[in-house]
Amino acid sequence: MLTWLVYAGFYFCRKNLSVAMPLLERDLGFTNLQLANVVFGYSLLYALGQFASGVLADRLGPRRVVGAGLFLAIVSNIAMGFSASLVMFAFLGCLNGAGQSTGWSGLVKNMACWFRRRERGVVMAWWSTNYVLGGFLATIFATFAATGRSILPALGWRRGFWAPALVLGAIAVAYMVWVRDEPSDAGVDDMVDDEEPLEMRSAAPPSEPGWLALLRRILKDGAVWIGAGMFFCLKLTRYAFLFWLPVYMTQHLKYAAGEAGYTSALFELSGFGGALLAGYASDKLMQSRRFSVGACMLFGLAAVTGLHPALAATGRLGNVLGIALIGIMTYGPDTLISGAAAQDIGSRHGAGTAAGFIDGVGSIGQLFSPYLVAFVTDRYGWDALFRLFVIVALAGACLGTTRWNDRGRIASATQKPAALPRGKP
Repeated sequence: MLTWLVYAGFYFCRKNLSVAMPLLERDLGFTNLQLANVVFGYSLLYALGQFASGVLADRLGPRRVVGAGLFLAIVSNIAMGFSASLVMFAFLGCLNGAGQSTGWSGLVKNMACWFRRRERGVVMAWWSTNYVLGGFLATIFATFAATGRSILPALGWRRGFWAPALVLGAIAVAYMVWVRDEPSDAGVDDMVDDEEPLEMRSAAPPSEPGWLALLRRILKDGAVWIGAGMFFCLKLTRYAFLFWLPVYMTQHLKYAAGEAGYTSALFELSGFGGALLAGYASDKLMQSRRFSVGACMLFGLAAVTGLHPALAATGRLGNVLGIALIGIMTYGPDTLISGAAAQDIGSRHGAGTAAGFIDGVGSIGQLFSPYLVAFVTDRYGWDALFRLFVIVALAGACLGTTRWNDRGRIASATQKPAALPRGKP
C-alpha cells in the first residue's frame, strides 16, 4: 500500500505544473513557448534518469534510490514556490524530472522482491492503478490548492507547488520508516521462486561486482528490447491522448472547454479497467504470458483508434465510447509491459534495470509525442492523427507477437537444482 501511495504521490508533484501553467502566464508573464521549454527540460531529465535509476535501484536498493528521488521532487517543488524567473523554473523542472525518474523502476524493483512470477500479473495490475488514480487525484488537488479562495489566497499559484510537496513529504516519511527492500530486511526469509529462470535465481546480488554482468545479461535478452519497443509505441500514444484530447474536442468536435475537460477524464478512468483486464488475463488465462496479452490489446487499440473518428461523428455518446475503449486498450498493455513483464525479464535482482530501460525508451516516445501531434494536426487534420496511431499500435502489436509464448524462459522441472536454499540465492 505504501509503494502504491508513493508512486501516486509522485504525481502530486508532477501534474501540479500543468495546473499552475496558466497562472504562471498570467502572473509572471511566461509564454506558451517558454513553459513548453520547461516541460521539455523536465521530460528530458525524466527520460535520461530512467536508464540510470533502474541500475542504481538494483545495485543500491530501491529504498535509497526512491528516497533520494522523493527528496529531489519535494525540494524542487518547494523551491518553485519561491521562484519567479524562467531560468530557475527550467532548472528546478529538470531537478524534479531527475527525482521523478527514480519512482517507477525503483518501486517496480521493490515489488518484484515480494511477489512470485505467477502472482505478478494480478498484483501489478492493481498496483499500477497508482498512476491512473494518482494523476486524476493530483490534478484535482493541485487545482484546489492553486485556485481555491479559502486557504491563504494571497499566496496564489505558489500554493500549487507547496501543498503537493507537503503531501508527498508525508508519504516519503512513511515510506522511509516502514518499507523494506526485500523480505530478509524485515527479518523473514527471502522467497525462492521456482518459476524464475535458473540463471536469474543464481545471479549475484547487484550490490556485488556481478551487477555489471547482470546488466549485460538483461540487455542481451531480446525480450527487454521487444518490451521497450512496445512501450515506446504505447507511451507515444498515451501522452498524445493524455494532453491533447481536450484540444481535439474543443477544436474538432466543438465542445465547450469544461465539457471537453470532464470528457477527457474518461481516458484515465477507463484505464483503471484496462490495467485489471490485462493483469488478470495474463495470469489467469495465459499462464503469465505478458507479451501475448499486450499484443492482443494493441491490436484492439489499432481497431478502436481507426474507428474513433466515425464513432465521434455519431455524437457525444459515440465519442465517449471511443475514448473509453482507447483508454482500456492503452493502459492495459502499458501497465503490463512496464510492470509485470519488466519484473519477469529482470527477476528479483534485475527488475529495476529492466523496468528502467523499458520506461526510459518509452519516455523518448513521450518527448516526441507533442511535436508529432502538432505537426500532423496542423498539416493533415485530427482524423489523420487517429489513422497514424493505428499504424503505431500495429507496430507495437507486431513486436509483441514475436514473443507470443514467452514466459521468461521458465525453468523446467528437470533443470531445477535438487535443493534450493531458503535464504538469499
